[in-house]
Amino acid sequence: MEKRNWLITGVSTGLGRAFAEAALAAGNTVVGTVRSEKDLRAFEELRPGHAHGRILDVTDDDAVADTVAEVERSVGPLDVVVANAGYGVEGTFEETPLAEVRRQFEVNVFGAVATLRAALPYMRRRRRGHLMAVTSMGGLMAVPGMSAYCGSKFALEGILEALGKEVAQFGIHVTAIEPGSFRTDWAGRSMTRAARTVDDYDELFTPIREARQKASGNQLGDPAKAGDALVHITSVEQPPAHLVLGSDALRLVTAARTAVDDDIRAWEALSRTTDFAEGAQL
Repeated sequence: MEKRNWLITGVSTGLGRAFAEAALAAGNTVVGTVRSEKDLRAFEELRPGHAHGRILDVTDDDAVADTVAEVERSVGPLDVVVANAGYGVEGTFEETPLAEVRRQFEVNVFGAVATLRAALPYMRRRRRGHLMAVTSMGGLMAVPGMSAYCGSKFALEGILEALGKEVAQFGIHVTAIEPGSFRTDWAGRSMTRAARTVDDYDELFTPIREARQKASGNQLGDPAKAGDALVHITSVEQPPAHLVLGSDALRLVTAARTAVDDDIRAWEALSRTTDFAEGAQL
């Protein structure tokens, strides 16, 4: 397998760390972003000379651009960029403060956008590269109590799909990574939980929150296997635009997309009534 230079945001823990470890094990060079000196040192100790840490807040647009430019100069041309940094906000739509919703989008959407935008010009000039971002199965289906999170991931899915169509002409691949539940801290200490304030939601949401907390640490997905899957798609000629990871994600995403298809078919006749008699088709 050809050795490549990777940039992965958010490699301190979770899937970001698993992606980095798999890429390093395959002989690649990985630049991983972290939030502290302690995490930087721990990351670089994974494989000295091949694991390079950078401290970065992905919501700082200028810092993201400067970091990518510095990596291109000091480490080498980036072949694979994975916008992984993100977190989850749990809470019903009505109970989640608007400031939390904005922060969720700032990190999950704009942080990923800043990362990919910073790397894109270099890849475009070289006419090659692979841009990826971690969305979630929650970018293709939604569950009660995760409206801010799913909203951010749905938004990122749309951006990635359009981006992929724009840059295919330059030999650049774009992949949305859509994990199900993996055995990480995502549903534990890494999740922000909105306070319960409306008891009308107790019957619906209390069991959902309790089940998620109970399952934390015992999820179905193996992060190391997710890392291997990610490395694999960088070695194929035509990598997927969407990579669903985990049998739970496959089941839930398939059910959600079937429900959308059923709605479209059921209301097709009404949909057609809104056309002019004559007009331009897209």
